[in-house]
Amino acid sequence: MAQLTVKINGYAYTVGCDDGQEEHLMQMASEVESRIDSIKALGGQSGESRLLVLASLLMADELHDMKTLVGNLQAEFARLPQAEAESVRRLARLADRAEEIAKGLEQA
Repeated sequence: MAQLTVKINGYAYTVGCDDGQEEHLMQMASEVESRIDSIKALGGQSGESRLLVLASLLMADELHDMKTLVGNLQAEFARLPQAEAESVRRLARLADRAEEIAKGLEQA
């Protein structure tokens, strides 16, 4: 298990991660730091705990939105076979109708 020291809001935190996940951990720390920077830009300096809680809430809100989006996309994806089947049926009806019209024109 790898041990990394990440720096968030000027404080160093030693965190463990699976070997090979060091870069991913650094990117996650960067995401947290980014949220803290945006909070500080809005309201100035706050206590460390408050900044971390607000950053966590921002990330939880983004995660909620993404889960909602993924759920909507999964539901839409699940409907695709039904929509495709309906399109095939409509196309078959149109083809039958076109053939009827063509036969009618040939007989006339």
